[in-house]
Amino acid sequence: MSAPAEQRASPLSDQIDALLPQTQCTRCGYEGCRPYAEAIARGEADIDRCPPGGEAGIAKLAALLDRAVKPLDPACGAYQPPQVAVIDEALCIGCVKCIHACPVDAIVGASKMMHTVIAAWCTGCELCIPPCPVDCISLVPVASLPDPDLSRNRHAFRAFRLAREEEERARTLEEYE
Repeated sequence: MSAPAEQRASPLSDQIDALLPQTQCTRCGYEGCRPYAEAIARGEADIDRCPPGGEAGIAKLAALLDRAVKPLDPACGAYQPPQVAVIDEALCIGCVKCIHACPVDAIVGASKMMHTVIAAWCTGCELCIPPCPVDCISLVPVASLPDPDLSRNRHAFRAFRLAREEEERARTLEEYE
């Protein structure tokens, strides 16, 4: 699935987005890699705000945009090698808070049942950790992150799915008014 047309702002934002790691972690201050890429392309954000991309990512962005390389902005966090979330299934209470937090739908499970992470989809964004009320999620190192195109497409499909669900909820509410 490709991103909706309104998300494709410019060829430059496409090139920038292609260089980002697609973790969708929001540490840059944007709702995902695509909005951050668009902000860079518009000149509203600097190239030093992506901790998962680290110094190598900043160097790629600097080369593309013909800018000087600079250190990672510490306000956005520190670089960490690739990692994925793992749920201690014996501790999981099935609250679904992690499922709702995952930007690429890499966590599966049902309410009041244990959850698990599909490691091949997990970007290691860490967004599932804060909402977990029982601290059953940890991060483990991996050799590499998922294919960026897979992560980009999963994030776009999640946004599409959430919008569709919201429309369906609104229609249902209208029927009962």
